[in-house]
Amino acid sequence: MRRRSTSRSCLRARLVVALLGALTVAGCTTGPSVRPAVVDNDGGVTTPAAPSAAPVPLPPLTEPQGASLRWTDCDGDTRARLGSPGVPTSLHFTCARMTTQLDAPDDTQHLLARILVLKAGNGPIPLVVVNDVGGEPGSVFAARLAAQLPPAFLQKFSLIGVDRRGTGLSGGVQCVPPEARDALLGADPAQGGLGDVLDAARRAGQQCAIDLDTAQTALDSWRTAGDLDQLRQDLGLPRLNALGRGDGSKVLSEYAVRFPAQVGRMVLDGLPDPGEDRAAVLDAVAAGAESTFDAFSTDCASRGCPLGDAKTALKQVTDRLRAAPVTTPDGVTMSPGTASYAVYLGLADRTRWPALADALNAAKTGDVTALESFADPVLTDAEGRTSRIGGTIATRCNDSATRLPADQIDKVAQGMRTKYPQFGAAIAQELAWCGPWPVRREPLPAAGAPGAPPILVAATASDPVTPEVGTTRAADQMPSAVTITWQGSGHGALTQSPCVTTAAQSFLIDGKIPTNGTLCPA
Repeated sequence: MRRRSTSRSCLRARLVVALLGALTVAGCTTGPSVRPAVVDNDGGVTTPAAPSAAPVPLPPLTEPQGASLRWTDCDGDTRARLGSPGVPTSLHFTCARMTTQLDAPDDTQHLLARILVLKAGNGPIPLVVVNDVGGEPGSVFAARLAAQLPPAFLQKFSLIGVDRRGTGLSGGVQCVPPEARDALLGADPAQGGLGDVLDAARRAGQQCAIDLDTAQTALDSWRTAGDLDQLRQDLGLPRLNALGRGDGSKVLSEYAVRFPAQVGRMVLDGLPDPGEDRAAVLDAVAAGAESTFDAFSTDCASRGCPLGDAKTALKQVTDRLRAAPVTTPDGVTMSPGTASYAVYLGLADRTRWPALADALNAAKTGDVTALESFADPVLTDAEGRTSRIGGTIATRCNDSATRLPADQIDKVAQGMRTKYPQFGAAIAQELAWCGPWPVRREPLPAAGAPGAPPILVAATASDPVTPEVGTTRAADQMPSAVTITWQGSGHGALTQSPCVTTAAQSFLIDGKIPTNGTLCPA
């Protein structure tokens, strides 16, 4: 069942817990917190190092010196958070908490955020892992990644998963009212404007402004990059070695801008398009989603699955739900829009394509239980888990300066609905999410990080989240970027493409830089 936001008295209780340095999330209810746990601090602001004009070689790997994090066993809790599929019992997990400056623009109290980090494996060199803001929390992602990477990774590295600020157990944002969540994902793929989505976005924006207060504008990729430099220091490292996927890659690219002299060996898997025209960026995302859906349909046919033509099946499901929406036991209203968004979310993880095909096939006859499970982590709160929609909206809106009037949003949505009949409306509705959100007032330095060493950027030909065209455009802005492209489908190439995985292993462990523009077969 869904959990409503905790009260301000609960938040005050969490501030005390943060001051005491507790390693678990405290709560006045069984639901997670609604804003980052914070404490008072008088620390100053780190000044970015000046970039060097000379090319920087790939730095050597060095073991930590003077690490200050206190790790405690979190194996059982992590396995509970992983759910199914689990990971081998040979893997062991420990967790720690670090404090970092909240650094909100209007913060006069010098507050600190409390960030959860998880360590998987016992390799001597820490490799920080940052995931998409809308995906699994970084701690869970790192735990799962540890079971998927070749053994050589964990012989050299211990994976350090970060629940980035506003997600997971780092004060997961829970300010979006439960009754507004379905509508935020509810744009009908076949008809109508985005009036209901805009109304839900206004309700969400108003509640988040109240609940998050000064923390509202502190949930962004730029400040998350600052968290990573604090983590680097707490790990006792002169340079940060890291792996990012999707939005997590964006954080690492901004880390390279802020702290070029502290960049170690980094792999950016699916770097988002840095373009300022959000409508154009989302147009490319929708094109990537349609292309990935085609690949999903081909994959289904090659396995002889009973779904049939995937586009026909999706239309059957949305037509059925348009006539008779279904409310699930979790309280999610499965409308045509929600069902389309659930399928879109399922396309990201290629390993779950068989399950997605089965779920879509079952939904043709009215059983939407399995299909709803793909949207459930985004929409619903559960014991020890915050819905992802709050952290996603907060971060993406703080990262974007695009705010369009309602009539223009409807025009963009209609155009994308026509061009991309399966997912155009689902992707375009993200423009409505940010309408009531404050626009960033602080100018950021230009992208590029000319003082950074070589950074490996992996792209995927058909990616529904970070399409190849956007990843390539982002890499083109980075003088030290070395690109490798998997000609396959899904979100992220690492572990899905043996070619990319081998290249990343050679880059991170052996310091071998692949040829820029390398293509990996599907």
